[in-house]
Amino acid sequence: MASRAKATIFDIAREAGVSKSTVSLVLQGSGLIRPETAVKVRKAIEDVGYVYNRGAANLRKAHSNVIGMVINDLTNPFFAELAVGMERVFQSAGIVPFMANTAENPVRQEEVLKSLMEQGVAGLIVSPARGTTPGAFRRLEMAGVPIVFAMRRLPESRIPVIAPDNHRGAYFATAHLIGKGHRRLAFFGGSSDLVVYHERVGGFREACETLGIDTRDMLVIEGETSRKGGIACLETALAMAEPPTAALCFNDAVAFGVMLALRKRGLEPGPDFAVVGFDDVIEAEHYMPALTSVAVDSPGLGERAAHVMLKMIQSGTTRAEDHIGAVNLVIRESCGPDRRTRNRAAAVGGAA
Repeated sequence: MASRAKATIFDIAREAGVSKSTVSLVLQGSGLIRPETAVKVRKAIEDVGYVYNRGAANLRKAHSNVIGMVINDLTNPFFAELAVGMERVFQSAGIVPFMANTAENPVRQEEVLKSLMEQGVAGLIVSPARGTTPGAFRRLEMAGVPIVFAMRRLPESRIPVIAPDNHRGAYFATAHLIGKGHRRLAFFGGSSDLVVYHERVGGFREACETLGIDTRDMLVIEGETSRKGGIACLETALAMAEPPTAALCFNDAVAFGVMLALRKRGLEPGPDFAVVGFDDVIEAEHYMPALTSVAVDSPGLGERAAHVMLKMIQSGTTRAEDHIGAVNLVIRESCGPDRRTRNRAAAVGGAA
């Protein structure tokens, strides 16, 4: 018995009554085809028994439909939420996202980027690892691969960035602490080799200076951007002759570490030491006490980064506008009562 001839795109086009190019666009998951036409083509694909050879298609178009999502720290809930936002958009667009965690290691990041480039990746969304050099993406840029930075930028880089308004968020948070009556404040976590660190510390300092805090009462303590880092920062601060009474933390992970360290010392976050985080991850609302934090809409930023990437790929460009997302301070319980009210009450009690 003779074997059945292998079905082709021409067979599908004839069966569906459409052009060959329309069939190709449906096979590639293009959003340019009307839904009813796409349904008709997919039915024809089933009827003629066509099998799509994606590997051969990738060779024909010289790049894959894979987009790389290269994240610096997926153990941080914020970056996990960011990645979920990106993936949601890519999945709905029929794109296969490839995710890699560089664990803040620029060497690991370089290996991942090299591997993705060899695979002919269609585009990259990257949150650069700490210590990334400005030239780390030059080869990819020269190859014409679209790249978007998420959350972090590199000095003097022209690669588009999707990030929150770090300076403004830090200003709001610091002003809140000062409004609660704190006059000796600290910034905990992060390091000076990160642009985002300077943006957040800048907002902290500007709020202190604008609202009358003496420079001697502004403490900046660098540290890891993790719970471990928060614990270390608090220990350093409380060992000082005049410790601070409140801290803005580089991110929520640092803030959680600060609250753990306070409890180990028999102190209560809020009444004994005010804590503010940055990012407002899901855990912040459910922590005990609930964490006051600068909300940046991490899933929304991830979605924006994905949309920008898809637009760059479709238009064949490596250029796009930066997007600086809005921020707002979500006030919960971790800053405790107003210190001035508490001090007045203590004074009245002492007088009695």
